Amino acid sequence: MDDNAKQIYARQGFGNRLGLGTSPALVVIDFVNGFADPDVLGGGNIPSAIKQTEPLLSDMRSKGLPIAFTRHVYADDGSDHGLFNLKLPTNNRLTEDGLLGNVVETLKPRSGELVLNKRYPSAFFGTHFATWLTTHRIDTLIVTGCVTSGCIRASVVDAMCLGFRPMVIEECVGDRAIGPHQANLFDIQQKYGDVISKQQLYDDLADIGL
Repeated sequence: MDDNAKQIYARQGFGNRLGLGTSPALVVIDFVNGFADPDVLGGGNIPSAIKQTEPLLSDMRSKGLPIAFTRHVYADDGSDHGLFNLKLPTNNRLTEDGLLGNVVETLKPRSGELVLNKRYPSAFFGTHFATWLTTHRIDTLIVTGCVTSGCIRASVVDAMCLGFRPMVIEECVGDRAIGPHQANLFDIQQKYGDVISKQQLYDDLADIGL
């Protein structure tokens, strides 16, 4: 983002920090095999984001944080296809029982961790994610996954609108193209959530005793 754009946003008061609340959860959005494969829906810095998320997931598990995963998948028979499938037919390859729709092996969910199947960009749309977070008294959402310009952005916007503080971990989100990735990180930081490094997250968690 050029300096002139940054100055405009700063002059108009954008970019304030939300900060962590007192009860965070981790969400891993759509790190499934289809998004890890550059011949399907992957590419860009997604492999690096997956690699960076592996130790973060382990650390959050060790701290006892609630963990949620999303899978962007559809029924094998296509009965739940919608306008998103018309816009992006490659989505049709992500099926509930197919390999491409499985969470990558290095981030495989464990027993007791929530796995949400979604059909649209936001982790909240058409799912019970908000109810689950409320039930667990969560006020802060640590966000990892892909893609930054799609499902990450949509989930962050909905999280903020629903009263959850979104903390996007910069090293742990990726996109198939770097331009949209960087532009959306800038926009998220300005309007919808906090874009922070892993080290900043660990510092903030220490401040609240985690």
